[in-house]
Amino acid sequence: MNSGNQFVETLKKVGYPKAAQLNGEDFDWLFETVEDKSFLEWFCGNVNEQHVLAEKELQAFDALLKSGKPILEEEALDEVLKTCKTFDSKSSCMEEGELQKLEEEFQALQKIKNLKIHRRNKLQMMASTNSHMSLKLNDKAEEAAKILKEGQGIFTAINTKINNELHSLTEGVKKLTFFFTFSDSEQDLSPHPVFLSKLALDKYLCQEEKSTAALTSYTKKQFFQAISELVESSNEENFQLVDISKPLICDENDEVCKERLEMARLQMAYICAQHQLIQLKAKDISINSAVQWAENYLQSLKNKTFGKEQHLEARISSLNSEISKIKKQLTQINNEILPSLVKENAQLLNMPVVKGDFDLQIARQDYYTSRQDQVCNQLLKQKASFEFLQLAYEIELRKHRDNHRQLENIIQDLKQSSKALEQRLEMMSDPLISQHAVPRNTIDSRDDASHRLYQLLEGENQKQQLFRTHEGIEQVAQKLKQDITSVQDQLAVSSQEQFLFLSKLDSDLDALCDSLYCGGNQVLLSNQELTDQLYQLEMNLNKLNQLIMDFLADVKAKRKVLETNTLHQMERKLYVYFFKDEDYLKDIVEKLEHQSQAQTIGLED
Repeated sequence: MNSGNQFVETLKKVGYPKAAQLNGEDFDWLFETVEDKSFLEWFCGNVNEQHVLAEKELQAFDALLKSGKPILEEEALDEVLKTCKTFDSKSSCMEEGELQKLEEEFQALQKIKNLKIHRRNKLQMMASTNSHMSLKLNDKAEEAAKILKEGQGIFTAINTKINNELHSLTEGVKKLTFFFTFSDSEQDLSPHPVFLSKLALDKYLCQEEKSTAALTSYTKKQFFQAISELVESSNEENFQLVDISKPLICDENDEVCKERLEMARLQMAYICAQHQLIQLKAKDISINSAVQWAENYLQSLKNKTFGKEQHLEARISSLNSEISKIKKQLTQINNEILPSLVKENAQLLNMPVVKGDFDLQIARQDYYTSRQDQVCNQLLKQKASFEFLQLAYEIELRKHRDNHRQLENIIQDLKQSSKALEQRLEMMSDPLISQHAVPRNTIDSRDDASHRLYQLLEGENQKQQLFRTHEGIEQVAQKLKQDITSVQDQLAVSSQEQFLFLSKLDSDLDALCDSLYCGGNQVLLSNQELTDQLYQLEMNLNKLNQLIMDFLADVKAKRKVLETNTLHQMERKLYVYFFKDEDYLKDIVEKLEHQSQAQTIGLED
């Protein structure tokens, strides 16, 4: 609750006149000053109707003032109150007995009152429950009547449905009997057999045998023993790089070993050839360098560019040392580096051979697997056809068993119904019932068929009668006919109402579709005008909310300024007095003018 509203509520509790006409928000400014805020909070929290004097007490106080008698204050009032307390204690001892009796009577009356209130509440609860139960019973009676009407309509619909199903059943039985009662001549003339079990499978089996024979011959041609052995022998161990340093020990008849020996021989030949080639290339290079040096020397002789002998000897000695170093490097290369490099190159010589052999084996494996896939696909097709045929036979066998079981049940039902019909015919053939010399109005007690017909027509509304007459059967039948006609009329009326309701529903649906699609293909979930208005309203609400927030922020800022600045507080008070009490405002202004004049006079002196 705001401070102004709390102040107004306190005035209402105290009984201030015209407090209901006051607005709490008009008094919020009183709580903004620090000096008055504490007093007003104490006033709102502690003052109530007990602190207000009644009119009689005010009149007594005014009479006391007018009489001129002294009014006790402070210490004198305390002494008088102490004497009153002692007198009250004496009188209280005397009245304790009476008070105790009154309290006992009050408690007894209070108990009687509570008991009567409890009984009254209980009776009110019982009355409310009875009224509620009566309303429930009325609702249940209406629901029962509705359910009765609905059940009557349902029973009529079930009756028509049963009649239609019986008609369709009789037609189906006729078709089934015609279907199963072909003669031998008709069966011979029929181009297509009825059941799968009667279909001749000689052509199918002959064709399957031919396909299996062709498949076996194809597999024998494609998968002979040599190919399987060749595929099984193609493994990684047979195609490894040959190491010449290791001795090869194998049998003479082993083809793999022979291939490895041949590859080792090729590697040795390659090493020797490469060694000879390198030596020849080195000799060729040395001869070319010697020829070039000789040409250079001859050119120098022609040009007569002879140096000193000392320089020549030094150069010859240096060249001899370089030649010795180069010879050492050559011997090292020939003995260590060159053989290892040649061996490595020789080991890589059989890589293309191994790769080609592996490619050949992969191609053979692919060919072998492709032929296996073809054979497997053909076998799977044959297996699928056999399984499909077996499944069809099983389904047909199951259907035959179901049909046989149903036919047996129908035969038993027909036997029972035939027995019951024979019993009825025997009963009806009784001469006591069928032949009467004199027509009787009453039904014979042995005529069970007439009695059952009477019970069936009468239904649940059976009346105890000593004798049943044929006129009674006619009356009940006529009543039943009238009920049937009335129900048919009701069904016609209900069908018309349903047709009207459906037509109205279709029109409503068309209107709804027009309103939803508005002549287009997309669904419009809301009205465009309404959405525009709601959008405009939302924008206005946002603007209003922003204005309120700005106004509250301005009010908070002004309140902070008023709490900190005494000059603004004074201006606020004067502004309030300008609207509330102009005379008081004039007095305050005059006092301030006198104070300012006095201060100016004091400064001049």
